[in-house]
Amino acid sequence: MSLNRELDPLTLRKVFAQHPSGVAALCAEVDGVKTGIVASSFTVGVSLEPALVMFAVQKTSNTWPKLREASYIGVSVLSDLNGGVCTQIASKKGDRFLGVDTVVSEQGALFIEESTLWLETSIYNEVEAGDHWVVLLEVHGHHTSQHSPQIFHDSRFHSIPVPELV
Repeated sequence: MSLNRELDPLTLRKVFAQHPSGVAALCAEVDGVKTGIVASSFTVGVSLEPALVMFAVQKTSNTWPKLREASYIGVSVLSDLNGGVCTQIASKKGDRFLGVDTVVSEQGALFIEESTLWLETSIYNEVEAGDHWVVLLEVHGHHTSQHSPQIFHDSRFHSIPVPELV
């Protein structure tokens, strides 16, 4: 076996795309404006005590500085019912939430309707990691549904069936 030693950003992007991941929208109302980003780097189960999850965001993001001002951030793990919501919220133009059904918690965390999972979170810590920030979020509340999760693999969206609970 020989390893490919090409580590340029374009090659790495293609290599990293081979890892299947869920897709999460991280959203809040900040000064009355719906604000959000999409992260395929979202990870659950970082810690149970305290309850922590994490994601990574590019340092060049224009949205993260606004979103980090929120006291609470809603994490919506998108489902196959969310269709083009991911690309719409990730878009850099227009109203990212136009036509997107949302729910706002009492604390201002913003959730996407018909998602697989909702987590109400607050920022626990941020760690510099190369050209990204790794953000640890503390979980304060959760809600699950029976919707099939949306999966991002090989730069495309897929869905997987969720078995019925007996």
